[in-house]
Amino acid sequence: MSATSTSAARGARRSRPLSPWAMFFRGFLKHPVMVGSIVPSSDRLIRKMLDRVDWDTTKVFVEYGPGVGTFCDAILERMAPDAQFIAIDTNEDFVDYLRHHFRDPRFSAVQGSAADVVDIVADHGHDNADFVLSGLPFSTLPPGMGARISAETAKVIRPGGAFLVYQFSPKVKDFLTPEFDRIDHDMEWWNVPPAQLYWAWKD
Repeated sequence: MSATSTSAARGARRSRPLSPWAMFFRGFLKHPVMVGSIVPSSDRLIRKMLDRVDWDTTKVFVEYGPGVGTFCDAILERMAPDAQFIAIDTNEDFVDYLRHHFRDPRFSAVQGSAADVVDIVADHGHDNADFVLSGLPFSTLPPGMGARISAETAKVIRPGGAFLVYQFSPKVKDFLTPEFDRIDHDMEWWNVPPAQLYWAWKD
């Protein structure tokens, strides 16, 4: 093989898209405070988290920290044809990956902060969201950020909707309790590591 052919082959290998696992691992290494886990969520966790959503009445679904879209296919499969899914992530690499991977017209990937959810939802033409899902590691967020995200989420969710949160630390309940009166809790042991699951309802 000539030097030119060898160089071209190396370039092709370098340009090959990363797998979702490789993307997730790279995102964890670059932003461990924001990603929170080195392993994507299990299928059992995804099903359990989403089973309590009333998909028939859901027109706007928001996810914080979607990463490489571990929940995205399951959400899009359940959503109505006229619903909208807004995924918000601070990581530019993840947002670029999501925009290229998910071509569904109902899906929008936004680079931004969950603390700005009210403005982001408004920018998409809506006053409220029906359900918001988050895997953000509240216990390691910068000081004040967890409380702010919880407060802004409570503002954007319509009555009857809920904030769905999965975490590896129960400390997140300290951020949910001031904003939500009814909070359901469960565990998913078949996850690495086992996860705390919360459904904070806006009654």
